[in-house]
Amino acid sequence: MPQIFHRSTTSISRFTIFGAVFVLLAFGYMGEAIQRSPYVTYMGVAQSQPVPFSHQHHVGGLGLDCRYCHTSVEVSGFAGIPPTKTCMNCHSQIWTNAPVLEPVRNSFRTGQSLQWTRVHDLPDFVYFDHSIHIDKGIGCSSCHGRVDQMPLTFAASSLQMEWCLDCHRSPEKNLRPRSEVFNMAYEQPKDQMALGNKLKHDYHLRSVQDITSCNTCHR
Repeated sequence: MPQIFHRSTTSISRFTIFGAVFVLLAFGYMGEAIQRSPYVTYMGVAQSQPVPFSHQHHVGGLGLDCRYCHTSVEVSGFAGIPPTKTCMNCHSQIWTNAPVLEPVRNSFRTGQSLQWTRVHDLPDFVYFDHSIHIDKGIGCSSCHGRVDQMPLTFAASSLQMEWCLDCHRSPEKNLRPRSEVFNMAYEQPKDQMALGNKLKHDYHLRSVQDITSCNTCHR
């Protein structure tokens, strides 16, 4: 019986099959890389805002405490976006005619809230509580970075699941005294692990098994 296919067909078929596997793996790798990239996470990307609010000026320069604007951060799951009245506490006296602040003045006159763009925006299927993290000794800068040095606010961390789990699996790496939670310039001591383990006990942290359980964050 004559040979139907050329002898090279076997080699071509093998190459095609193996090549397809490598192509699929390459696409998977590219997809994962894109998912972790600033294109998706917006990490390091300053968001457009109705008013170019500078934390560097207000916090780093003027020394405003985080809680002056984010009033509910210690007692609520949400840090809270300050109402226009909070801005006008100062700006009814200073920079009263600055064109850049006209959206703030208009918001105060009309009662229409400014439409701020959320910089740290978790998916709806993720439960996060600011108050419990503060109570357990997690500082603002641990998640938000040095906001006091940001002229325009951007996400300093990816806030993806693996990033959260890295801390939940070993919280002692990031714990600090409660008195230092709002200190943006706080630096970890050389014996951080010893301090962290002590604070885990003092602040009654739940077990690693508990805080890495699915229903801790997905409820």
